[in-house]
Amino acid sequence: MNYINLIDGYKEEIVKSTQEIIKIKSVEDEAKPNMPFGEGPYKALEYVLELSKSLGFKTKNLEGYAGYAEFGEGDESVGVLVHLDVVPEGTGWTYPPYGAEIHDDKIFGRGTIDDKGPAIATIYAMKALKESEVSLNRKIRVIFGTNEETGWGCMDYYFKHEKPPTMAFTPDADFPVIHGEKGIIVFDLVQKLNSNGCCGIKLIDLKGGNAPNMVPDYAEAVLEVQNIDKFEEKFKQYKKEKDNMITMDIKDNIVKVIAKGISAHGSTPEKGENAISYLMNALSYLMDGECDICDFINLYNERIGFKHYGEGIGCGYEDSISGKLNFNPGLIKLEGDKIKLTINVRYPIKSSAKEVYDGIRKNLNGTKVELVEGEGDTKPLYVAKDNFLVEKLMKVYREQTGDLEREPITIGGGTYARAMENAVAFGPMFPGQPDVAHQKDEYISIEHLIKITKIYAHALYELAK
Repeated sequence: MNYINLIDGYKEEIVKSTQEIIKIKSVEDEAKPNMPFGEGPYKALEYVLELSKSLGFKTKNLEGYAGYAEFGEGDESVGVLVHLDVVPEGTGWTYPPYGAEIHDDKIFGRGTIDDKGPAIATIYAMKALKESEVSLNRKIRVIFGTNEETGWGCMDYYFKHEKPPTMAFTPDADFPVIHGEKGIIVFDLVQKLNSNGCCGIKLIDLKGGNAPNMVPDYAEAVLEVQNIDKFEEKFKQYKKEKDNMITMDIKDNIVKVIAKGISAHGSTPEKGENAISYLMNALSYLMDGECDICDFINLYNERIGFKHYGEGIGCGYEDSISGKLNFNPGLIKLEGDKIKLTINVRYPIKSSAKEVYDGIRKNLNGTKVELVEGEGDTKPLYVAKDNFLVEKLMKVYREQTGDLEREPITIGGGTYARAMENAVAFGPMFPGQPDVAHQKDEYISIEHLIKITKIYAHALYELAK
Protein backbone atom coordinates (compact mmCIF):
# COMPACT_ATOMS: atom_id res chain seq x y z
CA MET A 1 0.00 0.00 0.00
CA ASN A 2 2.35 2.69 -1.30
CA TYR A 3 -0.26 5.41 -0.72
CA ILE A 4 -0.05 4.80 3.05
CA ASN A 5 3.72 5.35 3.00
CA LEU A 6 3.28 8.69 1.24
CA ILE A 7 1.31 10.15 4.15
CA ASP A 8 4.27 10.42 6.53
CA GLY A 9 5.83 12.78 3.99
CA TYR A 10 2.76 15.02 4.19
CA LYS A 11 3.01 15.48 7.97
CA GLU A 12 4.19 19.09 7.90
CA GLU A 13 1.52 20.05 5.32
CA ILE A 14 -1.24 18.29 7.25
CA VAL A 15 -0.33 20.03 10.50
CA LYS A 16 -0.04 23.45 8.83
CA SER A 17 -3.37 23.07 7.00
CA THR A 18 -5.08 21.99 10.21
CA GLN A 19 -3.69 24.98 12.08
CA GLU A 20 -4.77 27.40 9.36
CA ILE A 21 -8.39 26.23 9.31
CA ILE A 22 -8.61 26.13 13.11
CA LYS A 23 -7.70 29.83 13.14
CA ILE A 24 -10.93 30.57 11.26
CA LYS A 25 -13.74 31.11 13.78
CA SER A 26 -16.49 29.29 11.91
CA VAL A 27 -19.35 29.60 14.39
CA GLU A 28 -22.67 30.29 12.65
CA ASP A 29 -23.41 34.01 12.49
CA GLU A 30 -25.67 36.48 10.71
CA ALA A 31 -26.22 35.58 7.06
CA LYS A 32 -24.62 37.74 4.37
CA PRO A 33 -24.79 37.60 0.56
CA ASN A 34 -23.46 34.17 -0.54
CA MET A 35 -22.71 33.44 3.12
CA PRO A 36 -25.92 31.79 4.38
CA PHE A 37 -24.40 30.84 7.75
CA GLY A 38 -22.20 33.87 8.24
CA GLU A 39 -18.69 34.92 7.36
CA GLY A 40 -16.80 32.39 9.50
CA PRO A 41 -18.24 29.18 8.00
CA TYR A 42 -17.88 30.69 4.52
CA LYS A 43 -14.20 31.51 5.07
CA ALA A 44 -13.60 27.94 6.26
CA LEU A 45 -15.30 26.63 3.11
CA GLU A 46 -13.24 28.96 0.94
CA TYR A 47 -10.09 27.74 2.63
CA VAL A 48 -10.64 24.00 2.03
CA LEU A 49 -11.75 24.56 -1.56
CA GLU A 50 -8.59 26.57 -2.31
CA LEU A 51 -6.46 23.96 -0.56
CA SER A 52 -8.13 21.14 -2.51
CA LYS A 53 -7.73 23.02 -5.78
CA SER A 54 -4.04 23.55 -5.09
CA LEU A 55 -3.67 19.78 -4.64
CA GLY A 56 -5.13 19.15 -8.08
CA PHE A 57 -8.73 18.26 -7.23
CA LYS A 58 -11.87 19.40 -8.97
CA THR A 59 -13.82 21.71 -6.65
CA LYS A 60 -17.20 23.39 -6.49
CA ASN A 61 -18.77 25.95 -4.18
CA LEU A 62 -22.54 25.53 -3.85
CA GLU A 63 -23.58 29.13 -3.14
CA GLY A 64 -21.77 29.14 0.20
CA TYR A 65 -23.96 26.39 1.66
CA ALA A 66 -21.56 23.55 0.95
CA GLY A 67 -18.84 22.50 -1.47
CA TYR A 68 -16.83 19.54 -2.60
CA ALA A 69 -13.43 18.33 -3.78
CA GLU A 70 -13.39 15.41 -6.20
CA PHE A 71 -10.90 12.94 -7.66
CA GLY A 72 -11.24 10.03 -10.11
CA GLU A 73 -13.77 8.80 -12.63
CA GLY A 74 -16.79 6.50 -12.73
CA ASP A 75 -20.56 6.53 -12.54
CA GLU A 76 -20.45 5.46 -8.91
CA SER A 77 -18.84 7.49 -6.14
CA VAL A 78 -17.60 7.23 -2.59
CA GLY A 79 -18.42 10.24 -0.44
CA VAL A 80 -16.82 11.62 2.68
CA LEU A 81 -19.12 14.02 4.54
CA VAL A 82 -17.29 16.51 6.76
CA HIS A 83 -18.28 19.77 8.43
CA LEU A 84 -16.32 22.98 8.84
CA ASP A 85 -18.54 24.84 11.30
CA VAL A 86 -17.94 24.63 15.05
CA VAL A 87 -19.87 25.19 18.27
CA PRO A 88 -19.08 28.33 20.30
CA GLU A 89 -15.81 28.11 22.20
CA GLY A 90 -17.20 28.55 25.71
CA THR A 91 -14.92 29.64 28.55
CA GLY A 92 -11.92 28.51 30.55
CA TRP A 93 -9.47 27.63 27.78
CA THR A 94 -5.80 27.15 28.66
CA TYR A 95 -4.78 28.14 25.13
CA PRO A 96 -6.56 30.48 22.68
CA PRO A 97 -9.50 28.55 21.16
CA TYR A 98 -8.66 29.84 17.68
CA GLY A 99 -4.90 30.01 18.12
CA ALA A 100 -4.16 26.47 16.86
CA GLU A 101 -1.16 26.37 19.17
CA ILE A 102 0.90 23.20 19.47
CA HIS A 103 1.78 21.97 22.97
CA ASP A 104 3.06 18.48 23.80
CA ASP A 105 2.58 17.49 20.14
CA LYS A 106 -1.11 18.38 20.29
CA ILE A 107 -2.91 21.03 18.25
CA PHE A 108 -5.33 22.92 20.49
CA GLY A 109 -8.40 24.74 19.22
CA ARG A 110 -12.12 24.61 18.62
CA GLY A 111 -12.81 22.14 15.83
CA THR A 112 -9.53 20.22 15.99
CA ILE A 113 -11.36 16.94 16.53
CA ASP A 114 -14.89 18.07 15.57
CA ASP A 115 -14.55 18.20 12.62
CA LYS A 116 -11.80 20.25 10.98
CA GLY A 117 -8.87 17.97 11.77
CA PRO A 118 -10.63 14.96 10.24
CA ALA A 119 -11.69 17.10 7.25
CA ILE A 120 -8.06 17.97 6.54
CA ALA A 121 -7.11 14.31 7.03
CA THR A 122 -9.55 13.19 4.33
CA ILE A 123 -8.21 15.76 1.85
CA TYR A 124 -4.66 14.47 2.30
CA ALA A 125 -5.90 10.86 2.23
CA MET A 126 -7.29 11.64 -1.22
CA LYS A 127 -4.00 13.29 -2.17
CA ALA A 128 -2.13 10.07 -1.27
CA LEU A 129 -4.38 8.01 -3.52
CA LYS A 130 -3.99 10.50 -6.37
CA GLU A 131 -0.21 10.69 -6.17
CA SER A 132 0.21 6.92 -5.84
CA GLU A 133 -1.74 6.50 -9.09
CA VAL A 134 -3.78 3.57 -7.75
CA SER A 135 -6.49 2.15 -10.00
CA LEU A 136 -9.99 3.02 -8.80
CA ASN A 137 -13.41 2.18 -10.22
CA ARG A 138 -15.34 4.81 -8.30
CA LYS A 139 -14.63 8.51 -8.00
CA ILE A 140 -14.11 10.02 -4.54
CA ARG A 141 -15.81 13.20 -3.38
CA VAL A 142 -15.18 14.98 -0.08
CA ILE A 143 -18.29 17.02 0.70
CA PHE A 144 -17.84 20.06 2.95
CA GLY A 145 -20.78 21.20 5.07
CA THR A 146 -20.97 24.50 6.95
CA ASN A 147 -24.04 24.15 9.17
CA GLU A 148 -23.82 20.76 10.91
CA GLU A 149 -23.83 22.05 14.47
CA THR A 150 -26.89 24.26 14.08
CA GLY A 151 -29.31 22.95 11.50
CA TRP A 152 -28.00 20.95 8.52
CA GLY A 153 -29.20 23.51 5.99
CA CYS A 154 -25.92 22.85 4.19
CA MET A 155 -26.75 19.18 3.52
CA ASP A 156 -30.34 19.99 2.62
CA TYR A 157 -29.03 22.37 -0.03
CA TYR A 158 -26.35 19.99 -1.25
CA PHE A 159 -28.66 17.04 -1.84
CA LYS A 160 -31.22 19.23 -3.59
CA HIS A 161 -28.60 20.21 -6.14
CA GLU A 162 -26.22 17.23 -6.35
CA LYS A 163 -26.55 13.48 -6.82
CA PRO A 164 -25.82 11.58 -3.60
CA PRO A 165 -22.75 9.34 -3.47
CA THR A 166 -23.24 5.60 -3.91
CA MET A 167 -21.93 5.16 -0.38
CA ALA A 168 -20.30 7.42 2.18
CA PHE A 169 -18.78 7.77 5.61
CA THR A 170 -18.35 10.74 7.90
CA PRO A 171 -15.28 11.13 10.16
CA ASP A 172 -17.26 12.77 12.93
CA ALA A 173 -17.76 10.24 15.72
CA ASP A 174 -15.88 7.16 16.90
CA PHE A 175 -14.12 4.04 15.71
CA PRO A 176 -14.61 1.28 14.85
CA VAL A 177 -17.83 1.90 12.82
CA ILE A 178 -21.04 3.61 13.94
CA HIS A 179 -23.88 1.57 12.48
CA GLY A 180 -26.64 3.22 14.51
CA GLU A 181 -27.43 6.73 15.78
CA LYS A 182 -30.21 7.82 18.11
CA GLY A 183 -32.91 10.26 17.06
CA ILE A 184 -32.46 13.92 17.96
CA ILE A 185 -34.96 16.59 18.96
CA VAL A 186 -34.53 20.07 20.44
CA PHE A 187 -37.43 21.72 22.25
CA ASP A 188 -38.26 24.26 24.94
CA LEU A 189 -39.80 23.97 28.37
CA VAL A 190 -41.43 27.33 29.08
CA GLN A 191 -43.01 28.75 32.22
CA LYS A 192 -44.82 32.07 32.29
CA LEU A 193 -44.14 34.18 35.39
CA ASN A 194 -47.03 36.06 36.95
CA SER A 195 -44.58 37.33 39.56
CA ASN A 196 -40.80 37.47 39.53
CA GLY A 197 -39.90 36.77 43.13
CA CYS A 198 -40.85 36.42 46.76
CA CYS A 199 -39.45 36.70 50.29
CA GLY A 200 -37.70 39.95 49.43
CA ILE A 201 -35.86 38.45 46.43
CA LYS A 202 -36.60 39.51 42.86
CA LEU A 203 -35.24 37.77 39.75
CA ILE A 204 -33.70 40.36 37.39
CA ASP A 205 -31.96 38.07 34.89
CA LEU A 206 -31.28 34.40 34.25
CA LYS A 207 -29.09 32.87 31.56
CA GLY A 208 -26.81 29.95 30.88
CA GLY A 209 -25.33 27.76 28.18
CA ASN A 210 -23.87 28.25 24.71
CA ALA A 211 -25.80 25.80 22.49
CA PRO A 212 -28.45 23.09 22.96
CA ASN A 213 -25.99 20.33 22.04
CA MET A 214 -23.41 21.38 24.64
CA VAL A 215 -23.45 20.70 28.37
CA PRO A 216 -23.39 24.30 29.69
CA ASP A 217 -20.26 25.34 31.54
CA TYR A 218 -21.69 28.65 32.80
CA ALA A 219 -24.99 29.92 34.16
CA GLU A 220 -25.98 32.92 36.24
CA ALA A 221 -28.95 34.48 38.01
CA VAL A 222 -29.11 38.17 38.88
CA LEU A 223 -31.23 38.90 41.95
CA GLU A 224 -32.40 42.06 43.68
CA VAL A 225 -32.26 41.29 47.41
CA GLN A 226 -33.82 43.40 50.15
CA ASN A 227 -31.99 41.85 53.11
CA ILE A 228 -28.40 41.36 51.94
CA ASP A 229 -27.05 40.29 55.35
CA LYS A 230 -29.60 37.50 55.68
CA PHE A 231 -28.98 36.40 52.08
CA GLU A 232 -25.21 36.30 52.58
CA GLU A 233 -25.61 34.21 55.71
CA LYS A 234 -27.85 31.80 53.86
CA PHE A 235 -25.36 31.57 51.01
CA LYS A 236 -22.51 30.82 53.42
CA GLN A 237 -24.58 28.04 54.94
CA TYR A 238 -25.28 26.63 51.47
CA LYS A 239 -21.58 26.66 50.59
CA LYS A 240 -20.79 24.95 53.89
CA GLU A 241 -23.30 22.16 53.24
CA LYS A 242 -22.98 21.86 49.45
CA ASP A 243 -19.72 23.46 48.38
CA ASN A 244 -19.51 22.99 44.60
CA MET A 245 -19.55 25.14 41.47
CA ILE A 246 -21.29 28.23 42.93
CA THR A 247 -19.91 31.73 43.60
CA MET A 248 -21.58 35.07 44.32
CA ASP A 249 -20.93 38.73 43.46
CA ILE A 250 -22.67 41.52 45.41
CA LYS A 251 -23.01 45.18 44.44
CA ASP A 252 -25.31 47.19 46.72
CA ASN A 253 -28.48 45.07 46.80
CA ILE A 254 -27.89 43.33 43.46
CA VAL A 255 -26.54 39.78 43.72
CA LYS A 256 -25.19 37.68 40.87
CA VAL A 257 -25.20 33.96 41.62
CA ILE A 258 -22.75 32.22 39.27
CA ALA A 259 -22.47 28.51 38.49
CA LYS A 260 -19.51 27.07 36.61
CA GLY A 261 -19.63 23.59 35.17
CA ILE A 262 -17.68 21.41 32.78
CA SER A 263 -18.73 21.31 29.14
CA ALA A 264 -19.27 18.11 27.16
CA HIS A 265 -21.11 17.04 24.04
CA GLY A 266 -24.89 17.10 24.43
CA SER A 267 -25.09 13.45 23.39
CA THR A 268 -23.17 12.47 26.53
CA PRO A 269 -24.43 14.81 29.26
CA GLU A 270 -23.18 12.45 31.96
CA LYS A 271 -19.60 13.29 30.95
CA GLY A 272 -20.00 16.97 31.86
CA GLU A 273 -21.06 19.05 34.84
CA ASN A 274 -24.18 21.03 33.96
CA ALA A 275 -23.90 24.61 35.24
CA ILE A 276 -27.67 25.16 34.89
CA SER A 277 -28.35 22.23 37.18
CA TYR A 278 -25.87 23.53 39.76
CA LEU A 279 -27.46 26.98 39.59
CA MET A 280 -30.98 25.59 40.05
CA ASN A 281 -29.77 23.55 42.99
CA ALA A 282 -28.35 26.67 44.66
CA LEU A 283 -31.41 28.80 43.91
CA SER A 284 -33.70 26.23 45.53
CA TYR A 285 -31.79 26.79 48.76
CA LEU A 286 -31.67 30.58 48.43
CA MET A 287 -35.28 31.09 47.24
CA ASP A 288 -37.42 28.74 49.29
CA GLY A 289 -40.68 30.64 49.30
CA GLU A 290 -43.85 30.28 47.24
CA CYS A 291 -43.76 31.93 43.83
CA ASP A 292 -43.75 31.08 40.12
CA ILE A 293 -39.96 31.15 40.01
CA CYS A 294 -39.73 28.89 43.04
CA ASP A 295 -42.13 26.46 41.36
CA PHE A 296 -39.95 26.33 38.26
CA ILE A 297 -36.76 25.85 40.29
CA ASN A 298 -38.32 23.06 42.33
CA LEU A 299 -39.68 21.31 39.24
CA TYR A 300 -36.28 21.51 37.60
CA ASN A 301 -34.51 20.00 40.58
CA GLU A 302 -37.08 17.25 41.13
CA ARG A 303 -37.62 16.14 37.52
CA ILE A 304 -34.50 17.20 35.58
CA GLY A 305 -31.63 18.08 37.93
CA PHE A 306 -28.70 15.72 37.56
CA LYS A 307 -30.74 13.04 35.84
CA HIS A 308 -29.18 12.46 32.43
CA TYR A 309 -31.60 9.97 30.89
CA GLY A 310 -35.02 11.65 31.12
CA GLU A 311 -36.10 9.30 33.88
CA GLY A 312 -37.53 12.05 36.07
CA ILE A 313 -39.63 13.80 33.44
CA GLY A 314 -41.46 10.98 31.72
CA CYS A 315 -39.13 10.03 28.88
CA GLY A 316 -36.66 7.56 30.34
CA TYR A 317 -36.80 5.24 27.34
CA GLU A 318 -34.16 2.71 26.30
CA ASP A 319 -33.74 -0.21 23.89
CA SER A 320 -31.40 -3.14 23.35
CA ILE A 321 -29.78 -1.60 20.25
CA SER A 322 -28.84 1.89 21.40
CA GLY A 323 -29.38 1.99 25.18
CA LYS A 324 -30.82 4.85 27.20
CA LEU A 325 -32.22 8.19 26.06
CA ASN A 326 -29.90 11.17 26.65
CA PHE A 327 -31.39 14.36 28.13
CA ASN A 328 -29.36 17.60 28.08
CA PRO A 329 -30.64 20.98 29.36
CA GLY A 330 -28.44 23.12 27.12
CA LEU A 331 -29.73 26.71 27.44
CA ILE A 332 -31.75 28.74 29.90
CA LYS A 333 -32.92 32.33 29.60
CA LEU A 334 -35.30 34.78 31.21
CA GLU A 335 -37.29 36.32 28.35
CA GLY A 336 -39.59 39.06 29.57
CA ASP A 337 -42.21 37.36 31.74
CA LYS A 338 -41.18 33.77 31.06
CA ILE A 339 -38.34 31.33 31.64
CA LYS A 340 -37.27 29.28 28.61
CA LEU A 341 -35.22 26.12 29.06
CA THR A 342 -33.94 24.52 25.84
CA ILE A 343 -33.51 20.75 25.90
CA ASN A 344 -31.50 18.52 23.56
CA VAL A 345 -32.69 14.88 23.56
CA ARG A 346 -31.15 11.83 21.87
CA TYR A 347 -33.86 9.17 21.85
CA PRO A 348 -33.28 5.43 21.32
CA ILE A 349 -33.43 3.96 17.82
CA LYS A 350 -36.63 2.01 18.57
CA SER A 351 -38.39 5.04 20.12
CA SER A 352 -39.85 8.15 18.48
CA ALA A 353 -40.08 11.88 19.02
CA LYS A 354 -43.82 11.48 19.62
CA GLU A 355 -43.19 9.06 22.49
CA VAL A 356 -40.78 11.53 24.07
CA TYR A 357 -43.13 14.49 23.74
CA ASP A 358 -46.14 12.50 24.95
CA GLY A 359 -44.21 11.21 27.96
CA ILE A 360 -43.02 14.67 28.99
CA ARG A 361 -46.44 16.28 28.51
CA LYS A 362 -48.05 13.62 30.66
CA ASN A 363 -45.40 14.15 33.32
CA LEU A 364 -45.89 17.94 33.27
CA ASN A 365 -49.68 17.75 33.42
CA GLY A 366 -50.89 19.94 36.27
CA THR A 367 -47.72 22.06 36.39
CA LYS A 368 -47.15 25.56 35.02
CA VAL A 369 -44.52 24.40 32.54
CA GLU A 370 -45.41 24.05 28.86
CA LEU A 371 -43.54 21.96 26.29
CA VAL A 372 -42.95 23.78 23.00
CA GLU A 373 -41.86 21.37 20.27
CA GLY A 374 -38.89 22.21 18.10
CA GLU A 375 -39.09 22.48 14.33
CA GLY A 376 -37.21 19.33 13.43
CA ASP A 377 -36.90 15.66 14.26
CA THR A 378 -33.65 14.03 13.17
CA LYS A 379 -34.72 10.43 12.77
CA PRO A 380 -32.55 7.57 14.04
CA LEU A 381 -30.07 5.86 11.74
CA TYR A 382 -29.55 2.11 11.57
CA VAL A 383 -27.38 0.14 9.13
CA ALA A 384 -27.06 -3.63 9.55
CA LYS A 385 -23.68 -5.01 10.61
CA ASP A 386 -23.50 -7.21 7.51
CA ASN A 387 -23.89 -4.24 5.15
CA PHE A 388 -21.07 -3.98 2.56
CA LEU A 389 -20.03 -0.52 3.79
CA VAL A 390 -19.89 -1.57 7.44
CA GLU A 391 -17.96 -4.74 6.66
CA LYS A 392 -15.38 -2.95 4.50
CA LEU A 393 -14.77 -0.22 7.06
CA MET A 394 -14.48 -2.77 9.87
CA LYS A 395 -11.88 -4.59 7.77
CA VAL A 396 -9.88 -1.38 7.37
CA TYR A 397 -10.12 -0.55 11.06
CA ARG A 398 -8.90 -3.99 12.10
CA GLU A 399 -6.02 -4.03 9.64
CA GLN A 400 -4.86 -0.54 10.56
CA THR A 401 -5.15 -0.91 14.35
CA GLY A 402 -4.76 -4.64 15.04
CA ASP A 403 -7.93 -4.45 17.17
CA LEU A 404 -9.82 -7.62 16.24
CA GLU A 405 -12.21 -7.66 19.20
CA ARG A 406 -14.47 -4.66 18.79
CA GLU A 407 -17.71 -4.69 16.84
CA PRO A 408 -19.75 -1.88 15.21
CA ILE A 409 -21.42 0.37 17.77
CA THR A 410 -24.30 2.82 18.17
CA ILE A 411 -24.10 6.37 19.57
CA GLY A 412 -26.24 9.26 20.74
CA GLY A 413 -24.43 11.76 18.53
CA GLY A 414 -25.93 12.86 15.25
CA THR A 415 -23.74 12.85 12.17
CA TYR A 416 -24.08 13.58 8.46
CA ALA A 417 -24.52 9.83 7.91
CA ARG A 418 -28.25 10.52 8.32
CA ALA A 419 -28.25 12.88 5.33
CA MET A 420 -28.31 10.06 2.74
CA GLU A 421 -28.82 6.35 2.27
CA ASN A 422 -25.92 3.93 2.77
CA ALA A 423 -23.74 6.09 5.00
CA VAL A 424 -22.16 5.57 8.42
CA ALA A 425 -19.83 7.39 10.81
CA PHE A 426 -16.24 6.17 10.95
CA GLY A 427 -13.87 7.71 13.54
CA PRO A 428 -11.99 9.85 14.32
CA MET A 429 -11.95 8.99 18.05
CA PHE A 430 -10.37 5.69 19.06
CA PRO A 431 -11.82 3.58 21.89
CA GLY A 432 -10.62 4.83 25.25
CA GLN A 433 -9.53 8.27 24.06
CA PRO A 434 -10.75 11.24 26.11
CA ASP A 435 -13.79 12.88 24.52
CA VAL A 436 -12.86 16.55 24.01
CA ALA A 437 -15.48 17.52 21.40
CA HIS A 438 -17.48 20.61 22.46
CA GLN A 439 -15.22 21.04 25.48
CA LYS A 440 -12.67 23.65 26.47
CA ASP A 441 -9.11 22.79 25.42
CA GLU A 442 -10.32 20.66 22.50
CA TYR A 443 -7.29 19.16 20.75
CA ILE A 444 -6.01 16.54 18.36
CA SER A 445 -2.56 15.02 18.73
CA ILE A 446 -0.35 15.16 15.66
CA GLU A 447 0.17 11.40 15.89
CA HIS A 448 -3.60 10.90 15.90
CA LEU A 449 -4.04 13.24 12.95
CA ILE A 450 -1.54 11.32 10.83
CA LYS A 451 -2.96 7.96 11.90
CA ILE A 452 -6.51 8.82 10.83
CA THR A 453 -5.20 10.18 7.52
CA LYS A 454 -3.75 6.72 6.85
CA ILE A 455 -6.97 4.99 7.93
CA TYR A 456 -9.09 7.21 5.69
CA ALA A 457 -6.77 6.67 2.72
CA HIS A 458 -7.09 2.90 3.20
CA ALA A 459 -10.87 3.18 3.61
CA LEU A 460 -11.26 5.24 0.43
CA TYR A 461 -9.12 2.78 -1.52
CA GLU A 462 -11.15 -0.22 -0.31
CA LEU A 463 -14.46 1.44 -1.14
CA ALA A 464 -13.42 2.93 -4.48
CA LYS A 465 -11.22 0.20 -5.97
